[in-house]
Amino acid sequence: MHTAVFDRIFTQSLAELRRPRSLVLGAMFVALHVVLNQFTIPLAGDILQLSFDFLPLAAAGYLCGPWVAGLTGALGDVLGYVMRPTGPYFPGFTLSAVLMGALYGVCYYKKPVALARCAAGQLLNVLVFNFFLTPLWLHIMYGQAFVVLSSVRLVKNLAQFPFSVALTLLVLHTCRRAAGQKQ
Repeated sequence: MHTAVFDRIFTQSLAELRRPRSLVLGAMFVALHVVLNQFTIPLAGDILQLSFDFLPLAAAGYLCGPWVAGLTGALGDVLGYVMRPTGPYFPGFTLSAVLMGALYGVCYYKKPVALARCAAGQLLNVLVFNFFLTPLWLHIMYGQAFVVLSSVRLVKNLAQFPFSVALTLLVLHTCRRAAGQKQ
């Protein structure tokens, strides 16, 4: 991505922080993030869980850009932990939530909704967060082998990937229609 395009995305997204509409949407997405965070499907205790709390971050990224989506991720992660703590608090997961929101903002903000774009955003999410940062945080917290943690996640992510892409596409199309945007 060209630096000018990247700068434009972050500059326009920063302006979203001054718009009441974006702040209300951000607050709504924080609430959705917290609610969806409460309903995870444990596959291997605290180590491996199925969750759909990424969807509000994708929607915030699409509608408001990386700044609002990053803040949504941070607030949603902290409030979600307060509501349902699972193990000790670790700031690395909050950092991951901020970066995930920003990633979705870079991938989707002011861009047409398309299957390839949704798949690319989800692929980046899987590679950066599910295969690298989350196993790194778990390794730091619990001392488990990084490679083992990443490989265990492979099966889950292969199975979940098509559903995540389809759900992201559905959510972004719904956001586009709700915002009155044309394709």
